[in-house]
Amino acid sequence: VQLQASGGGLVQAGGSLRLSCVASGGTFSSYAMGWFRQAPGKEREFVAAVRWSATSTYYADSVKGRFTISRDDAANTVYLQMNSLKPEDTAVYLCAATRSLVVVTTPSDPRTYEYWGQGTQVTVSS
Repeated sequence: VQLQASGGGLVQAGGSLRLSCVASGGTFSSYAMGWFRQAPGKEREFVAAVRWSATSTYYADSVKGRFTISRDDAANTVYLQMNSLKPEDTAVYLCAATRSLVVVTTPSDPRTYEYWGQGTQVTVSS
């Protein structure tokens, strides 16, 4: 499956952005989807994940209450609504997909995901 992320940009602290990730080449509804981010010089960090049919969602503590992950299987798209953005949210945001059942127990582990998109830059100014 191929993943194409978009929606990043420059926003002031306290602002909002909505990221989209469109999947092609596979049966989207059979994939659990995740968002990760990576800032310069830092390791890839889990942000959020959603299971098949949106039965469960997972969030990093750092974004809980501010970010919302959702999916539209008819549109082969997963979204990340980001509100109350902070400068520390600045990073390249990547979407990922997996059919592995391991996601049920380790949704935050990057090794769980089989497919990755190219990322979209989010910059939050103070």
